[in-house]
Amino acid sequence: MPTIFDDLLERFHAYLAGVDSDLVAGEVARIGWNMSARALEPRPLDCLGYLDRIAELAPADARPLTRFVADHWGALRWGQTYTAVDFGQSFIDNYGWLELFGTRGHFVNEEVAAGLLILGPNIVYPDHHHIAEEIYIPLTGGAEWRMGERSFHTRDAGEVIHHASNVSHAMRTGKEPLMALYLWRGGPLAQKSTIGPMIDLRGRG
Repeated sequence: MPTIFDDLLERFHAYLAGVDSDLVAGEVARIGWNMSARALEPRPLDCLGYLDRIAELAPADARPLTRFVADHWGALRWGQTYTAVDFGQSFIDNYGWLELFGTRGHFVNEEVAAGLLILGPNIVYPDHHHIAEEIYIPLTGGAEWRMGERSFHTRDAGEVIHHASNVSHAMRTGKEPLMALYLWRGGPLAQKSTIGPMIDLRGRG
C-alpha cells in the first residue's frame, strides 16, 4: 500500500513533469524515480506555520503539491542547514527545508537531491554559493531573487531559476512567504553553502 511519502513523491514528480522547460525536462528524465525509502523521524519547524498560506498562494498547477505538504507536514522531517549564529534568530524562525530525496531525504538518491525550501515574510537569505548546480522553481510568486552581481528582481511562481556551480545567489521575501522547489546535482549533496559572494580571483596576481 502506498505511503504518504509515496504520494508526496508522486505529486512532486507530477509537478516537475508539467514544467515547460527543456532544462527541467532533462533533469526529470535523468532521475531514477523508483527510489528506496529511508526511515526518518519527523521534525517540525516554526516556519511550517506558513504552509496553509503557501497553499492558498500557489497557482493551480502547484496546489496538489503544496496542499498535500500543508496537510501532512507532521509526518515529514524538516531541516535547517544554518543556525542563529549564521543569520540571526529571526531567519532561523522563518526558514526550513524538506529533502524529499537525496543523501538524507525520505528517499535514497546519491546523484541528486530535491525538495522544498520555505522562507517566511520579510526575510533575506543572504548571498551564498555551493559546488552543486541548482535549479529552483518558486511555487509562490512575489519573492525577489539575485544571482551573481545582478540586482534583485521579482520572480513569478513557476519560473525556472538556474544557478551554475559556485554562482552566488540570494533571495528576499516581501509580505508573503515563499515556497520553492529545488534540485541539486553535481556536488556534495549535503554541503553547507559558503556564505558571501563568490570572489573570482582569476587574473589577479
